[in-house]
Amino acid sequence: MAKRASLSISEPNEKWIQEQINSKEFSSRSEVLNDLIRRAREIEAIRSRLKASELSALEHGWVAKSAEELLDGFKEKARRDGYL
Repeated sequence: MAKRASLSISEPNEKWIQEQINSKEFSSRSEVLNDLIRRAREIEAIRSRLKASELSALEHGWVAKSAEELLDGFKEKARRDGYL
């Protein structure tokens, strides 16, 4: 069951919400806000799974390099491949 709520929204956010409605992507403020919350929840779930994966990799010793070493390696490969 849907719950009603009263919200205070800043002027820039209200403008953005109205632009979403005007674009016909959404038909109401409720649809825009529910979509934003749904996306935030998806992102939260993805982050949680990524953190768990990272911890598992570290616990199993699958990653012996630091984040900086990995990033340097990715950058070097991108340079060799002509992407940087």
